[in-house]
Amino acid sequence: MENAVTPSEASTDKQALAQLAYDKALRYELDYGCCPQCVLAAVQETVGVIDDSVIKASHGLSGGGGLSGVGACGALTGGLMALSAKRGRDRDKLDKGRFINNFKKGQALVDRFRAEFGGITCQELQQQFTGQTYDMWKPEEYAAFDAARGNQCAHATATVTRWVVESM
Repeated sequence: MENAVTPSEASTDKQALAQLAYDKALRYELDYGCCPQCVLAAVQETVGVIDDSVIKASHGLSGGGGLSGVGACGALTGGLMALSAKRGRDRDKLDKGRFINNFKKGQALVDRFRAEFGGITCQELQQQFTGQTYDMWKPEEYAAFDAARGNQCAHATATVTRWVVESM
């Protein structure tokens, strides 16, 4: 068993992979935006399990869904999609139960996100990061939000990505 990986080596490898995923997601969010796509692209490039169609499908979830601000943060929804891509129920198993373990993993991610960032909706994070909320459909407000948030959305996106990779 010369080539066997010890538990501590596996943990170190997973931590290195999670850091790589963090770095990729951070850079993607800073360069391109659309937090759910950034999470999913970084997960795809580090651990796989994500098809390009999943990344495309996540596009409308940015900004709380349709840039509305009222739904879950896109970074969080991207993380939930990544977890479900790995553990979720397949189409041919719709009649085979709820697959509750996926929901447990998802709930753990939501709880951790809320504890770390003080909320789960885009508007809650806007408030936490800048002290106010913005109408993302008004160009002047979006520009003000973009300037006020600094790299905080990118950090949230990268952090979710790290957590997801650590749990896979």
